[in-house]
Amino acid sequence: MGLKLKRRQVLVGAAAYAGALTIFQKSSLAETPKIHEVRIKAFQFEPMHISVKQGDTIKWTNEDIAPHTATANEGGWDTGEIVKGDSGSIIVTKEMETDYFCAFHPHMKGTIEIT
Repeated sequence: MGLKLKRRQVLVGAAAYAGALTIFQKSSLAETPKIHEVRIKAFQFEPMHISVKQGDTIKWTNEDIAPHTATANEGGWDTGEIVKGDSGSIIVTKEMETDYFCAFHPHMKGTIEIT
């Protein structure tokens, strides 16, 4: 009888451990910040609209000859000048502005959706 009880305890413990491990792995993956790539090409942001989470990083890479920026409409954040072949990044914060443009070429516009 003692052996049966121990076997049952081991099986229950193993099942509980496996369940806890699965939950931990899923929550860890969901909270890992991501890097979102935006290409600057032909005087456009590609993609023009991106969905991100707080803590993620947005990275703009300039593939044009002309220098560009990614600048919040109200000036709350700015990548600074990004020359050809270079990149600029920002980390997404809860209160950040979500509409942006290029300071050198104001017709270039993009939006960020924080989910």
